[in-house]
Amino acid sequence: METTLIHPQVKSIYSLLKYVFVIVPIVAGLDKFTNILTDWTHYINPMISNMLPFSGETFMMIVGVIEIGAGILVFLKPRIGGMVVSAWLTLIALSLLIGWMYADVAVRDLVMAVSAFSMSKLALNYDKK
Repeated sequence: METTLIHPQVKSIYSLLKYVFVIVPIVAGLDKFTNILTDWTHYINPMISNMLPFSGETFMMIVGVIEIGAGILVFLKPRIGGMVVSAWLTLIALSLLIGWMYADVAVRDLVMAVSAFSMSKLALNYDKK
């Protein structure tokens, strides 16, 4: 059963989360092409990297396109986009935890995944898209 949340602070929290999950995936996705923030290839699990039929740079560009698409999806369809971003961040975290690579980044991504999931649930009340 769906309930309607009318508290204005909850609506503002939802809006903030929505725009975070529009902007952050798009910025991170674009950075996969420029590496201004970091060299993203360092975050590829070596087990995955060894299975790729192409370079780590190409893989990260594919990841970038997916992230840009996820950010746009959050903007257009927040309920669905939030679930996609949540699942994506969880997969990234799991790939980092295999072999105990960048555990701090994995934990951060899991926290962001929970936040994206929460935003998606709030969208049930605030976005009828």
